[in-house]
Amino acid sequence: TPEELGYVEAFATAQGVRAVGSNPWMGGGEGCVELAEMVSEAASHESTFSPIYEQTDHVEAKLNKIVQKIYGGKGVVFSKAASKRLEWIEAHGYGELPVCVAKTQMSLTDDATQLGAPRDFDLHVRELKVSAGAGFIVAACGDIMLMPGMGKTPAALRIDVDDNGVISGMH
Repeated sequence: TPEELGYVEAFATAQGVRAVGSNPWMGGGEGCVELAEMVSEAASHESTFSPIYEQTDHVEAKLNKIVQKIYGGKGVVFSKAASKRLEWIEAHGYGELPVCVAKTQMSLTDDATQLGAPRDFDLHVRELKVSAGAGFIVAACGDIMLMPGMGKTPAALRIDVDDNGVISGMH
């Protein structure tokens, strides 16, 4: 609503940040011009960004820094399978890849029952996956599904269209 957009704009202004709306769905490229100009202007300034870990850090160190510096936790705990995969990752030269953490969206922990930002917890890594093409390592934490579960038989095999254009098999 206009009231909500006004609230967001006022909040951003109070933080010293400029906010603009965009409407790519209804306005196409024209609906994003003001946002694109603002991003371009912001990108022209020198950045003060500083990564929280070094590329050369061991994967475990990278994850510990994420947990401690961003999430407010104590550290990371690896499952037996994740520990074994960590050894493989390091031995095969993937250790310098950045790390992506997949966990519940409900909190900064891996436990969906702990809402928000609890403190002093351990993040439990059950699995590590190398996304070599994308160039990062995924740490799957807690009971998170990385991709939606797929049945053994794709639904598309049950769908058909008859000569009259009537679709069947979509239920």
